[in-house]
Amino acid sequence: MHRILRLPAIAGMWIAGGLATGSGTIGLLAQEVVDLPEQDLRLSTDFELVYRIGSTEADAEWEEFFTIRSVGFDGAGNLYLLDGAGTDGGRRVVVADAAGSHAGDFGRPGDGPGEFQMAMELIVWDDGRTLVRDMMRGYHVFGPGGEFERTVREAGQGIGLGTRAGLRPERTGSRTVVVRDERSILRIDMSSAEVEDRVLVEGWAPRAPTELPVGADFEDVLDMMGDEWGFEPELLFDPLPSGGVAFSDSSAYAIKVTDSSGRVSHILRRAIRPLPVTERMRRTERERRLQREANRQVTQLGGGGEPPLEIREMFNRFGATRRAALENMRFYPEVPVVAAVHATWEGSLWVQRSTEPGTSESGPIDVLAEDGRYVGTFPVGRLEMPDAFGPDGLAVFVETDEFDVPVITVRRLPEQIR
Repeated sequence: MHRILRLPAIAGMWIAGGLATGSGTIGLLAQEVVDLPEQDLRLSTDFELVYRIGSTEADAEWEEFFTIRSVGFDGAGNLYLLDGAGTDGGRRVVVADAAGSHAGDFGRPGDGPGEFQMAMELIVWDDGRTLVRDMMRGYHVFGPGGEFERTVREAGQGIGLGTRAGLRPERTGSRTVVVRDERSILRIDMSSAEVEDRVLVEGWAPRAPTELPVGADFEDVLDMMGDEWGFEPELLFDPLPSGGVAFSDSSAYAIKVTDSSGRVSHILRRAIRPLPVTERMRRTERERRLQREANRQVTQLGGGGEPPLEIREMFNRFGATRRAALENMRFYPEVPVVAAVHATWEGSLWVQRSTEPGTSESGPIDVLAEDGRYVGTFPVGRLEMPDAFGPDGLAVFVETDEFDVPVITVRRLPEQIR
């Protein structure tokens, strides 16, 4: 059984003091705590433009994108884009080479080998192999040339039972991915017909998890949906080139870095206090989630024709339960400092900080070197987090033009922030 040790509260926040590894050992005494500078050092956003594709003014038919659902680079700098439509998910994978020229397409809608029914996510390994997460059919694995290799399923998975979201490719192998499952980070082997996973890291849990009983039905699912929390610290993570992960699991600025076994080797801290939650923040967050839920319900019921009456009733009950939970949601007392954690191809960490809830500007982004040194910060509103990092300093940013058509921009980062 995995245990989590908690240190006393610092500035009103609980910090995970020890983290269980996949083997169940606790790495507490070996952790090095690195206190980073308190003052921000401003970084420039003047990045070299490598290429831009897409938009309503696209020069070629291959770059007429509908919705870019997921992107990733391989080790040669080729960019892979999962393009889709509506609620049906991705319909094809488009590949652009390192110069932004068309290198090919693969995948298509259907129910045959390597065909998509509801493709929602793409990951790319260094050698060019790709994995497409299909909510209805499992995981499709394609070779470096786009040739279909196999389908991988969750143990006991049937049609329509879903898959795990938020996959990250491991850089140390072309068959493994890393994913979050509640407050755990798992390493998953995708080399056989069924996924094989093991716990890499157990993150700190701010509250006891709610678990479905064995043999749970739809009524059990509805019963457990009434516990909704605002500003709960997320478990944010990204794999490192070394095989470890960097993650944040509390309200504080405390980035934990592990080795390939999951043992935490050091913790990177900045003395930045979380924002206290106000009544206005609670109201804004509740309204935002209610609006998102309303949009989600409309999208689900609006795609693919009129669903059967039984399905419509299930959606309606699910939506009503969700709305009631959101209207009565509870809140943590502070807004977590960290909003996102990403690692570059070379191993630097990009840590995005939160802004006050309800503001439209993107939060400042701190850049930390592979050895934990603080490099600098992109100020509030100056830079969106890249959608993916690639080799040789490549970074891709996915935006939309005035007609909501995707525009994909690839830039090259200066060496100091790679």
